[in-house]
Amino acid sequence: MKIGRYLLISALLMGLPITFGDRGLLDNFRKNQQLLEIKKSNHQLTIENIALKRNIMLLRDDLSYIEMTARSELGMVKKGDLVYRKEK
Repeated sequence: MKIGRYLLISALLMGLPITFGDRGLLDNFRKNQQLLEIKKSNHQLTIENIALKRNIMLLRDDLSYIEMTARSELGMVKKGDLVYRKEK
């Protein structure tokens, strides 16, 4: 019976570092969660980078896109356009 208790106690003592220690099961789980978050962030940045590259190409080559951007973002008007102003 004493041998069984010693084996059980030693198994518990060995199991604690395996579960809670550095590079243990819990640490491995946390690292996997961090890896998933980093991969998700990397994927979002890749999508944003592709959209920015597409926007750059349009601003370099497409005159109608440049005109639309100038009108919408900068409030520019073209010669001959009628501009209406509202009083606040």
